[in-house]
Amino acid sequence: MKIPQLGNVLAPRLTKNALTVLEKRYLWKDAAGRTTELPGQLFERVARAISAAEKRDKQVWFERFYEMMAARRFLPNTPTLMNAGKAKGQLSACFVLPIGDSLDSIFDSLKYAAKIHQSGGGTGFSFSDLRGKGSEVKTTHGVASGPVSFIKIYDVATETVKQGGARRGANMAILRVDHPDILEFIDSKRSKDAILNFNISVGMTAEFMEALESGGKIWLRDPKTRKELREISANEVFYRMTQAAWECGDPGMVFLDRINMFNPTPMAGEIESTNPCGEQPLLPFESCNLGSLNLGEYFSLRQIHWSLLRSDIQYAVRFLDNVIDQNQFPISESKKITLKNRKIGLGVMGFADLLLMMGLPYDSDEARKQGEQLMSFIDREAKHASAELARERGPFPNWKGSLWERLGYRPMRNATVSTVAPTGTISIIAGASSGIEPLFSGVFVRNVLSGQKLIEVHPAVEKIFKDKGIKPRELNEDAIAEALGPAWSPAQRVSVEAHVKMQAAFQRHSDSAVSKTINLPESATAKDIGRAYKLAYSLGCKGITVYRDKSRPTQVLDQVTEEDLAENLCPSC
Repeated sequence: MKIPQLGNVLAPRLTKNALTVLEKRYLWKDAAGRTTELPGQLFERVARAISAAEKRDKQVWFERFYEMMAARRFLPNTPTLMNAGKAKGQLSACFVLPIGDSLDSIFDSLKYAAKIHQSGGGTGFSFSDLRGKGSEVKTTHGVASGPVSFIKIYDVATETVKQGGARRGANMAILRVDHPDILEFIDSKRSKDAILNFNISVGMTAEFMEALESGGKIWLRDPKTRKELREISANEVFYRMTQAAWECGDPGMVFLDRINMFNPTPMAGEIESTNPCGEQPLLPFESCNLGSLNLGEYFSLRQIHWSLLRSDIQYAVRFLDNVIDQNQFPISESKKITLKNRKIGLGVMGFADLLLMMGLPYDSDEARKQGEQLMSFIDREAKHASAELARERGPFPNWKGSLWERLGYRPMRNATVSTVAPTGTISIIAGASSGIEPLFSGVFVRNVLSGQKLIEVHPAVEKIFKDKGIKPRELNEDAIAEALGPAWSPAQRVSVEAHVKMQAAFQRHSDSAVSKTINLPESATAKDIGRAYKLAYSLGCKGITVYRDKSRPTQVLDQVTEEDLAENLCPSC
């Protein structure tokens, strides 16, 4: 394959917003802040760095990796795009760090988190081992301040350390539902200016969910001794959760027992936390590399091109496995456990785009069947590719005793291969809808890049504008719905049940978990949130996050106002 002249090949295919994001966050700059890289050169740099892990045919793999990214069919997670090729390039998006019940452990992990944030990664923590507020501290004869106080310290530190000079750190805080400080934790983000750099999730147990179903109580337990401290109504805890989530979008739920039921390496430890968006459960100190396939690019002439998708899956698995070997880990403990399990996470973006091309409403059985078929195909082919890599390079060192060995799989190179990530800014670069989310709107504002507004027009809607000679400012949601017909189903028109059922459809074929926000209209109630939580558990999800429109002062996606259009932020408008 002949590589086109780099630096110019991508410009015609990148949207204005994609170029803005690349310029602001991804393209390399010199000491004076001047951009020294063009988009095509970015993909060349990444492909060159990742193909360097190959022992043979480096040029062949460079070309394959480059073409897949340049065509926007596959993109790796942000740290790989930002840092590949740097002398100290940290390439992983996801880390989990342990926190023990001592000042040494608490502040060691804070130091590690600062290093990870500086290098471009995000961190997840379980604060469940920390003693409850008011507990005795024998060494000082004082009392403990509790997990929430230390989450606030971590939050302030995160605000101070910028990731690679490009973005602020993201965190996940998890606290077990039977921790004595659980109610304080649930309410900890209800103040609009509290804990801004954390998502928080309650670590749910099967015991709690059974008590909730029966209207019973659970014991709150001492984190160290597991001694029963006091009983509390499961309904009371659940009510507080739904009220807080209605008010501010947090907490979510993480189903710890279910996650550990599918822990691929149980002999290596118990999973207590996930990465910041919840899709990647990880062992203490473990990291993971993510990448996403742009599903809309595999559909043309009214059909999905499965053979192209299959070959890209094979190349993407190899790419992500190479990332592990090319990674410059910020802490040695992460390198050690990551190399033993070699977890990767291949997922998707552009699913809503694909459904629109196929004429399928997001809120339909046919759309869910299509999603499940696609994820099943990706997971199966990724496992096959990982097994082929294991024949060439050897299986991951913790293969013996793993879940996969017990289930009779062929030895694989990677302990996990499939994950559905939110895709965030890489979906902007790809010109695709994010993750498996429905489209937010036909024309909307994306608040990213330290307060900068990007107005986006969905390609299908933009085509209607051009075909009918209508400007976006003249076309409202009702007009879009009339033009596109039943296939038009933006996020807030999708029912709670349809949101959760779609997440469950993808979860059935994901080794790790599925990042999906259950987007609700402003008029939604706390009872609607409770329905979503219970349905997610009953359908086999590993966690759930909800967001009610306008429940935070600022949000990533918002409706376009006349003022936005007047500022001429949208060339098509």
